[in-house]
Amino acid sequence: MSQNADILAHLKTGSTIEPLEALAQYGAFRLAARIFELRDGGWPIHVERVDFNGKRVASYSLYMDRTLWPTSIMT
Repeated sequence: MSQNADILAHLKTGSTIEPLEALAQYGAFRLAARIFELRDGGWPIHVERVDFNGKRVASYSLYMDRTLWPTSIMT
């Protein structure tokens, strides 16, 4: 699977994902770029800033209301 597909599958479980987790699990150095591509494909992804070891990082989640998901690629 591609990084985008892996990250989307992760988000579809209702889990959040943060940059270090994306790097460790999927080898994605640029999570924000992958999220941009998913959003560009119509996926409703929410971002929240969270504290992690004294730093603010992005935590991404997918809106679980399936009526907001793209219909042509809902899997």
